[in-house]
Amino acid sequence: MVLSCQEKTQIDIQQLQLRYEQPAEYWYQEALPIGNGYMGALIRGKVDIERIPINEETIWAGGPGELEEYNFGNKPGAYKHLEPVRKLLKEGKKKEAYQLTKDELFGVVQKGPKTDIPVSANRPVTRNPKHQDISFKGFGTYQTAVDLLVQVEDFGEVENYNRSLDIKNSVSTLDYSVGNTSHSRRSFASYPDHFLVFDFENNKKEGITYNVWFETFHQVKNASFKDGVYYLDCQLKNNGMEFQAVAKIVAEDSENIRFHQKRVEITNTNKLTILVTLSSDYKNEYPTYKGTDFRKVNRERLSRIDKKSLEQIYKDHKIDYQNLFDRVSFKLGKSSSKLDQMPTDKRLEKYSKGETDPGFESLYFQYGRYLLISSSRENSLPANLQGKWNVEMNPQWACDYHTDINVQMNYWPAEVANLSESHQALLNYVSSLQKPGEQSANDFYNANGWIVNTMNNIFGYTANNWGSWGYFPAGAAWLSQHLWEHYLFTQDIPFLHEQAYPVMKGAAEFWLDYLVEDENGELVSMPSFSPEHGGISIGAMMDQEIVWDLFTNIISAQDVLHNDEEFLQKIKLSRSKLLGPKIGQYGQLQEWKEDRDDPNNKHRHVSHLFALYPGKQISLKDTPELAKAARKSLEFRGDGGTGWSIAWKVNFWARLQDANHAYLCFRNLLKECHYHNHGGMTLQGGTYPNLFCAHPPFQIDGNLGGIAGMAEMLLQSDMNTLQLLPALPKEWSTGKVKGLKARGNFEVSLRWSNNELDTVTIKANTSRKVDVIYYDQLISLDLMKGEIIQLNKDLKVLSN
Repeated sequence: MVLSCQEKTQIDIQQLQLRYEQPAEYWYQEALPIGNGYMGALIRGKVDIERIPINEETIWAGGPGELEEYNFGNKPGAYKHLEPVRKLLKEGKKKEAYQLTKDELFGVVQKGPKTDIPVSANRPVTRNPKHQDISFKGFGTYQTAVDLLVQVEDFGEVENYNRSLDIKNSVSTLDYSVGNTSHSRRSFASYPDHFLVFDFENNKKEGITYNVWFETFHQVKNASFKDGVYYLDCQLKNNGMEFQAVAKIVAEDSENIRFHQKRVEITNTNKLTILVTLSSDYKNEYPTYKGTDFRKVNRERLSRIDKKSLEQIYKDHKIDYQNLFDRVSFKLGKSSSKLDQMPTDKRLEKYSKGETDPGFESLYFQYGRYLLISSSRENSLPANLQGKWNVEMNPQWACDYHTDINVQMNYWPAEVANLSESHQALLNYVSSLQKPGEQSANDFYNANGWIVNTMNNIFGYTANNWGSWGYFPAGAAWLSQHLWEHYLFTQDIPFLHEQAYPVMKGAAEFWLDYLVEDENGELVSMPSFSPEHGGISIGAMMDQEIVWDLFTNIISAQDVLHNDEEFLQKIKLSRSKLLGPKIGQYGQLQEWKEDRDDPNNKHRHVSHLFALYPGKQISLKDTPELAKAARKSLEFRGDGGTGWSIAWKVNFWARLQDANHAYLCFRNLLKECHYHNHGGMTLQGGTYPNLFCAHPPFQIDGNLGGIAGMAEMLLQSDMNTLQLLPALPKEWSTGKVKGLKARGNFEVSLRWSNNELDTVTIKANTSRKVDVIYYDQLISLDLMKGEIIQLNKDLKVLSN
């Protein structure tokens, strides 16, 4: 019996691990990520010299320091050209309208160096391009801060190699042996203490020698070693940003620690611990974005850890992390013990070939939660296109915040996966965009309110971008949805009053000014562009649907706050006049006001289905004909695409309650990819051996959008309704999920077998009424705060 329990415990541990039997070669495809929200590191597990790229969220080129004339992309007075553009559009002169828009209404950026490889291609990773050129001068890029290098002087044949990432405890480990010497490593990222911690151990009698040093692509102003701490003071050549990386070296049994030629040599030791933190002079305050005393920040962090043992640092990290991670248990049936014990890359390969492996799918869900916790915490900046993991100085798409779906998708699972605290990073960041966004709205449109467009940096670049793909002022309205969603899930009225509603109102004020009447008296966005697809237009449907969503949320917010009646009436009137979704000649949901969709078009964006997900304008219950048209559009676009595109389709099909189609797309999302076997954005996304999503190249949105879709298949909700197992595929015939959140501030746990509900347990964190639906059954509940109720498959009360 004892053995049986031990075996079960071991299997449970393996179910929440990524495991490999060889070092990683490719950064984005094979290295294992750790992060504490502020900082990130990718670990390859090299035996001789471990090179660990370290990111800190504020290390960005661009901004006010790069160009004296930096103006957040704005063009004062550009609005004077808005009416001429509209006049040309009304006259049907789209070519002329686009040229004038391009000349006068696109934002300011200096183009980077020309390259034979377009930015959209899956190019080889170039960590530091020639002359440190970046693609978007005047906008900038997120950049690697430093590399931490650790040389291990123990040579010989490596055996018993095992590299893993334990997402239950948020720790990466490595074990191997060289001859009779066993080596082990442990790496983790502490949010409470703001340090990355790297342990190296060996059991050689006399110990071995380690060499530790920093390397950086930035300018080094000073490198020093004092009282066991390695200091590296740096400055970005691009914009003058200053930062300091520090590494506290702990090796108590070492005979000698010396600093020579910018390296720390530790001889004859059995245990080495390196604690790394980093801070810059960036401060998220418009318009300077500068002012943090970064050396003081580092001194305070060092002072705090000096009072702790290494094991206390790890214990505090583990408690903090598990407080978030352990809220949700997610198990989709049972895989064979052989699969559970298989290295993750081999397991992905078998899964990609059709293997049934519900345990692997469960691991993928929890890995997504791990990534969100690791890249986004309450006081950090939000997760960017690559979370917090970037090894390049000129990464794809600047590794920025794309607001035409990508940063939003990063946070789709935040509330339902019970990680509201991680969501807070985005919500606070959105609030910080209001001031620069107001200037952009004024300069380009002479409008009230605020905007942000497709590409956004950490220096307040809210302007229209420098191409048709980047003309997307609806970004602010879409981001505002996240503040409303946070309220729906938490029922936090002070948050709604003090933070969410002012942001939402500001976004709505812009649209009250920007919308114009068309020839039918309907309000339309003009000019508008369907994101990254199609040319200039009147009333691109994504704009229309996002504005409907924003206005509807304003109306719902006033049902709670009752403090803005005059504005409410304006919103109600404008919403009643909005051009709404239209059904085209093929039975499809139109992407534009005009019926010009191509049924053979497989474009990655399915923007006009925003109203289905994450919006709520289209639903099976309330708008069945529009839902049918949305289905037709999805069928035309197909089940492939880039990683995030496939993830979005999982959510679409889940909303349509087509379980098998949602699952088909989900399996496509987990299709095995390697760096060398696919290229640009026209090819298919999938999943790399380290379970990062292939955009291509790597983007974290596919991971996070994918797990949002998994949750959507099991639980859908609005303020008054919980729908149980609405899109349960036959492949998930048995399962149990604990701790998902639902709108209305409920926690929901589900058990099912043979594709039928066994029990549901609902905890009300706020007193309220709710309808619970399972297929054609419904029960109305009136729950008090703290009340827990359990129902069976017939929705009969079992206990409360």
